[in-house]
Amino acid sequence: MQLSSQEEYGLRCLLRLAQAGPGEILTIPEISQAEGISVPHAAKLMRILREGGLAASERGQAGGYHLTRPPEAITAKEAIQVLGGDFFGGEFCGRFSGHEDHCTHSIDCSIRSLWRAVQRVVDQLLGHTSLRDLMCGEREMDRFVNDLVVIAASANTLDSTANHG
Repeated sequence: MQLSSQEEYGLRCLLRLAQAGPGEILTIPEISQAEGISVPHAAKLMRILREGGLAASERGQAGGYHLTRPPEAITAKEAIQVLGGDFFGGEFCGRFSGHEDHCTHSIDCSIRSLWRAVQRVVDQLLGHTSLRDLMCGEREMDRFVNDLVVIAASANTLDSTANHG
């Protein structure tokens, strides 16, 4: 499981807009230069984010892009959904079916259960992380994420012996 470059750089572009501040507009060349990506790639990402309702564009000489909502109202989960979707979606097993027309484990699969659980944990973490939360340094973000993981772990203890008889 990996983030695609579209998801990674799209989230970075959104964060760049959040860091610009309320009412500030950034052009595609400004975003491109700041993130070290090509102008066409930045344009593609901003189009996706605009169509997904996370960014809006302003036309004209002073035009560019801005967030549609405050940074605290946009989660990383929402951004990833707009940019690419789940790590483990319903179509996942259909893509990895081996040499057969369908997966030999399509009816009863313990691994699929694991991927679903991983997706739930990822969704919880991304869903509790806003663009505002990401507007910090790496060290501060490490603490934030670690705190979220501790809270989630205490709420949902993962005890495999409780699930197996």
